[in-house]
Amino acid sequence: MHRKAVRYVTRSTAAAAGSIATAATSVAAAALAASIIFSPAADVSSRLDGVQADLARAVQLNQITEEQASRFEAKIAARILGEA
Repeated sequence: MHRKAVRYVTRSTAAAAGSIATAATSVAAAALAASIIFSPAADVSSRLDGVQADLARAVQLNQITEEQASRFEAKIAARILGEA
């Protein structure tokens, strides 16, 4: 095979592999988005439990104070309960 032919085959094969990888990534992203959109919404109690756990972790890491956590939790709880 001539050098030009080998280069052409190599480049076209690499381009095709890149296209396939891009398509696979797009399909995976679409599947993830669909699973998020069509998953059932979490119930109020599990949402509040998650907020409490996140705020407790933030207090442990000294990112916020306990007072800040309790005020923020009250605000979030009011919003979540208002949606329900």
